[in-house]
Amino acid sequence: MEQDWIWGLAGGLLIGSGGAVLLLANGRIMGASGILGGLVDGSGRDTALERLGFLLGTACLPLLLWVLTGPVETHLTDNIAILIIGGLLVGLGTRIANGCTSGHGVCGMSRLSLRGFVASASYILAGAMCVLLFRHILEVI
Repeated sequence: MEQDWIWGLAGGLLIGSGGAVLLLANGRIMGASGILGGLVDGSGRDTALERLGFLLGTACLPLLLWVLTGPVETHLTDNIAILIIGGLLVGLGTRIANGCTSGHGVCGMSRLSLRGFVASASYILAGAMCVLLFRHILEVI
């Protein structure tokens, strides 16, 4: 029996716990795009160390897990152009939606925010449409 679901469960528990700790300790929503955006546009200067710590942990934990457990098969495409375009589109989407999956999906929906539910439904639908188009119709991923 495959055990890959354990990684998803562990990740979900860590994201949910991190969001709860940030909300309870600081009274702020854990939205990764807002945390990064505040560093980029300068609006988060007063909490820059906290923001950098969050981003550093987000980037370094997968590297630590890779060292401890070895590489994990991700099924990502080898096409770097598609990865770059996808990343830019995700960034654009978070700016248009005024938040990302962690802000709207994890924190917004847990607070029963209508905006969180609408945004989450929108990006899940957009993701499903992209998979249908790019994987099943165009066959580029």
